[in-house]
Amino acid sequence: MTLPPDTPDLTVSPGLLTDRYELTMLTSFVTDGSADHPAVFEAFARRLPEGRRYGVLGGLGRLLPMIERFTFGADEIAWLLGDGVINEATADYLRDFRFSGDIDAYPEGDLYFPGSPVFSVRCTLGEGVLLETLVLSVLNHDSAIASAAARMAVAAGGRPLVEMGSRRTHEEAAVAVARVAYVAGFASTSNLAAGRRHGVPTVGTAAHAFTLAHTSEVEAFRSQVAAQGVGTTLLVDTYDTAQGIRNAVEVAGTGLGAVRIDSGDLADEATAARRLLDELGATGTRITATSDIDEYVITALADAPIDGYGVGTRVATGSGHPTASMVYKLVAVADSPDGPLRPVAKKSHDKVSVGGRKTAYRSHDDGVLTGEWFVTDEAAPADATPVQVAAVRAGRTVHSPDLETVRAHCAAALATLPAEARSVSGGAPYLTVTSEATSPAPAEGATS
Repeated sequence: MTLPPDTPDLTVSPGLLTDRYELTMLTSFVTDGSADHPAVFEAFARRLPEGRRYGVLGGLGRLLPMIERFTFGADEIAWLLGDGVINEATADYLRDFRFSGDIDAYPEGDLYFPGSPVFSVRCTLGEGVLLETLVLSVLNHDSAIASAAARMAVAAGGRPLVEMGSRRTHEEAAVAVARVAYVAGFASTSNLAAGRRHGVPTVGTAAHAFTLAHTSEVEAFRSQVAAQGVGTTLLVDTYDTAQGIRNAVEVAGTGLGAVRIDSGDLADEATAARRLLDELGATGTRITATSDIDEYVITALADAPIDGYGVGTRVATGSGHPTASMVYKLVAVADSPDGPLRPVAKKSHDKVSVGGRKTAYRSHDDGVLTGEWFVTDEAAPADATPVQVAAVRAGRTVHSPDLETVRAHCAAALATLPAEARSVSGGAPYLTVTSEATSPAPAEGATS
């Protein structure tokens, strides 16, 4: 469809992916002359979702390029002026705006806990306030998905997971979901945009509609095998699962790649399917299960003869926790362009923050994470490992690992948790991060 010639181009830069009050605050800072004062902002989570023992940071690889492109075009500035969001002085400020500060962050795929300073921005007051909404939008969404996906991957115990939640979320969110689920341990996605844009392996064969479109299940299977080969996965539960399996082996032979079961009691269905496949001689045919899968279902199915899972709604919505609830706070500011930074902090009930720029460290014992804490000066503790990496310097990204490296880092980080902390059973956060080194929370049922 061709749009009328007077239709405005509503494509926006990352600069407008923000809340109005970021621009009204900036206007005040520009007006009172404080916009160029040095400042430090930090993103962190005060708490984890109920029962979660750890979080996984997601989205850094998406966020940093967006910060580099965080600008305001002439039409956007004109709209902000016309809508009364900014004044003329702020319009001048925005015309040449480019983020020019430094950012330190936890590597994407790393663990985080309550109080972990996962994203630290050193910049001017004006720059820092503009980034708040974008930082939280990306990190909250992607970290929620990464944390849920990691729990599912751990529960699967090496059995491959397919991310297939595209139809359960916004079309662009679906691409982010697929990317970060792969980071957290999923093997592939059904989303083609994630494959094209990020290099995530894509898979997919056929839905129930494909079977229903043919005169019989056998004809549907013949069509699919003719197009995709005997290594394909045949969906066998459109009518009767047992007969579907017989039809699948009749058409594809004993070399059939896999069958997919999408309904019923998955443990019972998979057990019956495995028995029947073996009786028919298809001993190498795999069984894939879908249908409202999450980390709890995967755990319950640990002993079932299931070779892989497809996960949709639950991973795309953070398995009941669609946000990581991170906040972004000013923690230090100078009172003049050349003045020293002074710590600032909220003291309001249940929303206390800690002032000062923080550097985080961890300790390990024989490869197991035993502590995480931060300091607010530059002195590095002895025998401790720094967590943050230099992500941006003078406005330019200096940390851009490829997706396979990020995925490997996530797997290595999860491996530093003891088994009880990786369990899907509810419990207190494994660590709480403060200015003092803290011990891990006791395991469920442990006594002190």
